Amino acid sequence: MKNKKIGKLILKDGTTLSGISFGANKSISGEVVFATGMVGYPEALTDPSFKGQILVLTYPLVGNYGVPKKEFWESDKIQISGLIVSSYIDTPSHHAIEETLGEWLTSEGIPALEVKDTRLLTQKLRTQGVMLGKIEVDQNPTEFQDPNLQNLVAEVSTSKIVTFGQGEKTIVLIDCGVKQNIIRRLVVKGFKVAVVPYDTDVTKLKFPFSAVVISNGPGDPTMVKTTINNVKKIIKQGIPTLGICLGNQILALATGGTTYKLKFGHRSQNQPAVESGSNKCYLTTQNHGFAVGKIPKGFKEWFYNANDLTNEGIIHNSMPFMSVQFHPESAPGPIDTDWIFDYFFEKAGLNKNK
Repeated sequence: MKNKKIGKLILKDGTTLSGISFGANKSISGEVVFATGMVGYPEALTDPSFKGQILVLTYPLVGNYGVPKKEFWESDKIQISGLIVSSYIDTPSHHAIEETLGEWLTSEGIPALEVKDTRLLTQKLRTQGVMLGKIEVDQNPTEFQDPNLQNLVAEVSTSKIVTFGQGEKTIVLIDCGVKQNIIRRLVVKGFKVAVVPYDTDVTKLKFPFSAVVISNGPGDPTMVKTTINNVKKIIKQGIPTLGICLGNQILALATGGTTYKLKFGHRSQNQPAVESGSNKCYLTTQNHGFAVGKIPKGFKEWFYNANDLTNEGIIHNSMPFMSVQFHPESAPGPIDTDWIFDYFFEKAGLNKNK
């Protein structure tokens, strides 16, 4: 590793861990969270749901396969504030390498530390809950800042309408911090996708569309009141709606439900989501720190988490309104729940092949 500068991860409770810097030599603050996936760091680092967070990867070896072309990312840049790993590999081997992880982080101005005892750090976050922290490099101090007090969705959403695909029928995708694979999956299934800013009043769009998808995204769902109010209008007009991750929480809030902050969240590629009323359990990719509390009137719980019994999705008793807390598009992770898209299209009366 060329960069041998020492940095520190300082948690709000005073815990300090030293490590070797292999990213940008800058100091930042954020919410310290952990993710347990064994692979997929390029997708994770570019997932807008991680905006404002210092990400701790629990898998011990990170960087093994370098960084691929931008077309394989989940957004057009790194979204995390900082990265913590146990062992950084600066000599990757993979046929699709464009650059090393360290080079990528440095070029995008993201600090990263190799902190050997990420197990201790993860156990602390599981026991005490996620907490504010900061990475300080070159003895350059910075203040603690809580990203959940910001409208992070506004920072990651598109600023204009962008379309993808050539399908005859159009799906409007409300961009609250969308992962690109959601768009890819909708296009593969035969639809034209119109990605619109998070604060768009979909009911006033000047072009015809068949359904709405509310995307994933970062932060506290109660911070996007404009989106919640706009979704109320969508539901009132009976427009078929599917929410994903943050979209699950937004749909719940728009229809009279509640949300709350989880102790340490769900950030992994093997979260067990059980379909309510069945014996079916699906392995899912998840990345969220908030969850749905009260189920809205007229809805029922669609899925729940087998680990902690928290809500993993809601579905209306009669109308084509539904949402899931997990990521049916995966990227990375298991593709067990890609059928969610097809189920939604069926309930919405859409022919996915036209």
